[in-house]
Amino acid sequence: MSFRPLHDRVVVRRVDSEEKTAGGIIIPDTAKEKPSEGVIVSVGPGGRDETGKIVPLDVKEGDRVLFGKWSGTEVKLNGQDLLIMKESDIMGVITA
Repeated sequence: MSFRPLHDRVVVRRVDSEEKTAGGIIIPDTAKEKPSEGVIVSVGPGGRDETGKIVPLDVKEGDRVLFGKWSGTEVKLNGQDLLIMKESDIMGVITA
């Protein structure tokens, strides 16, 4: 099954967080916070401006992004846990 987001929405796959602290302490799954970092899996065509013209999104598939802790809606597609959120929920793109 494939999924295509509409308007200014994006599909994000969370990136796994570190399993150890800098001091070497292993963090159990129950104590881990959900990461606020992910990779864009799919993007919608864009939102519309006041004149009705489509404004393309600033992010693209494969971008590594940061987003708010409570951003998006969690869904399960093809056995993967994904987030669907608006582009405005994304704080920025991580570049190497």
